[in-house]
Amino acid sequence: MNDRNKTKVNSNKIINGIKKFWNFVWNGESFLSWIVFVILAFVIIKYIFFPVLIFSTGSSLPLVIVESCSMHHDKNFDDWWQENGNWYEDRDISKEQFAEYSKKNGFSKGDIFLVLGADENNIEVGDIIIFASGNVQRPIIHRIVSLDPIETKGDNNDRQFTKENNAERIDETNIGSDKIIGKTSAIRIPFLGWAKLIFFEPFRPQSERGLCK
Repeated sequence: MNDRNKTKVNSNKIINGIKKFWNFVWNGESFLSWIVFVILAFVIIKYIFFPVLIFSTGSSLPLVIVESCSMHHDKNFDDWWQENGNWYEDRDISKEQFAEYSKKNGFSKGDIFLVLGADENNIEVGDIIIFASGNVQRPIIHRIVSLDPIETKGDNNDRQFTKENNAERIDETNIGSDKIIGKTSAIRIPFLGWAKLIFFEPFRPQSERGLCK
C-alpha cells in the first residue's frame, strides 16, 4: 500500500470514528452517553461559546440573568408614570424623555440579556447598565438617571440604594467606571433564566421569591 492510500485509509478511520462518537453522544440512550453529552456541552459552552461572546460583546459578562423584580412594570407606561413620574421629574427627566428610553416598560425577573461592553464614554441617561456594588454577589441591573456622577435606579424601586438603606450596602448614587460590567443590548430572552433561578429560590427571603407581581 502506497503512502497516498495509507493516508486515505487513516482519514476514513478518523471520519468513521467521529461519526460513531457523534452517534453515541447524540443518539445514544445509555446513562454513559448522557453523561458524555453533558460534559461535552459544558466544555463547548465554557471554553468556546462564552469566550466568543466575551470577545464579540466586549463585556466580561456577556449574558446576564435578571434576578430581582426591581425593573418590573406591572402597569402600562402611562399608568406607571402616573405613580412614579414625580421622582424622575424632580431630576429633570420628563415623561417624553423616559418614553424614548430603552426598555421603557421595564423587564422581569428571569429574563436573560445579551450584555455589551460599556464605560463612562459610551453610556447615557436612560441606558440600563450592569454593575457591581456593595457586598452583593450578583450584578445589579438598573437604569442610569445621572451621568455626573453616574447614578442608577430600579424602575420598580421607590428610592435609590445607598450604603445606609440596604443590608448589602449597595450604593447606586456614585458608581465608579471600574464597577460597570456592561449595558443591556436589544436582545432579551424572557423568562429563560428561570431554568437556573428555580434552584436558588428556596434560599431567598420570602419577599424575594416567585414571579414579579
